[in-house]
Amino acid sequence: MPASHPLVAHDTASSRLIQALRGRRPEVAPVWLMRQAGRSLPEYRALRSRGSMLDACLDPALASEITLQPVRRHRVDAAVFFSDIVVPLKLVGLDVEISAGRGPVFAQPVRTAAQIAELVRIDPALVEQRGGEIADAVGRTTAMLAEESAQRGEPIPLIGFAGAPFTLAAYLVEGGPSKDHLAARSLIHSDPAAWHDLTMWLAEVTGRFLALQVRAGASAGQLFDSWAGALAPADYRRAVLPASAAALAPVRAVETAEPVPLIHFGVGTGELLADMASVGVDALGVDYRVPLDEATARVGTDLTLQGNLDPALLFAPADVRRAAVHDVLTAGLAARAHVFNLGHGVPADTDPDVLTDLVRTVHDWRAQ
Repeated sequence: MPASHPLVAHDTASSRLIQALRGRRPEVAPVWLMRQAGRSLPEYRALRSRGSMLDACLDPALASEITLQPVRRHRVDAAVFFSDIVVPLKLVGLDVEISAGRGPVFAQPVRTAAQIAELVRIDPALVEQRGGEIADAVGRTTAMLAEESAQRGEPIPLIGFAGAPFTLAAYLVEGGPSKDHLAARSLIHSDPAAWHDLTMWLAEVTGRFLALQVRAGASAGQLFDSWAGALAPADYRRAVLPASAAALAPVRAVETAEPVPLIHFGVGTGELLADMASVGVDALGVDYRVPLDEATARVGTDLTLQGNLDPALLFAPADVRRAAVHDVLTAGLAARAHVFNLGHGVPADTDPDVLTDLVRTVHDWRAQ
């Protein structure tokens, strides 16, 4: 690993998060929150008063500042890079925008074998060739985190992330968000060869995007599968899992003294946890539907678990919320190590003071 990488230069390898991801349980449970950077923070809304979401993701100064905002305010144990799962698709030239209140929308859905054949001719290497702003943003972020770490007296790592191939394929085939992902699920059965070509191409595109973040300074990575829970387990194993595994290959190819820890997370994936764990990751994110001790029973004790407070509890009375946090931390003792998180992302209308109190509650808790 280059001596300039934060795992070495900033000693993020000794941070609470990286220790836990590698299976060593620190005395204080590490905590970060999916979607901790963004809509819930007034300072974010002030910065984002102009321009589109994708413009912000591709502006290194803006993206790095947004990434740092929750670290300063909430004192979480890690930053997660401010970006979006469709950014690598934008980099390779697809016409995609993020519609306010809706999500990613593609001007040209990809639904036929001919359309897929044309799409997969695009070289995934364009992600690196056009990813200079991403690398710049990561570098700026890790430099700012080093300053924050010096003030706090403990290292704060950056988590990179990328979308899993099924979730990206679902957006592409549907043309945008969908409640049931019927078009994507139908393609799995009606043209499995085209589906395979699409998801394996997406695996390389999104894998290169995650590897780009790791090379630029991310100390861990998360593969995020928003829609995998829509699939039957047999369909997931046959038509999705191989591409998810392939998406991690570019990250593993990054030369490091020790492998960069990887997290696999999906929504509604209680029946898929053992399969998701099988791709060789260090940690498994668990949504709020499955208690962590039950998740441990399903996947064994060779993995760190991440999660999994129901985001709805952010709107509960303080005593109810704090008791639920303690329940999650207690259930997490069943795993080899535990990273506290929500069981999904921070809702946009969350009170930031509640998030700060949540982090404090986690940090104050000690295993009995």
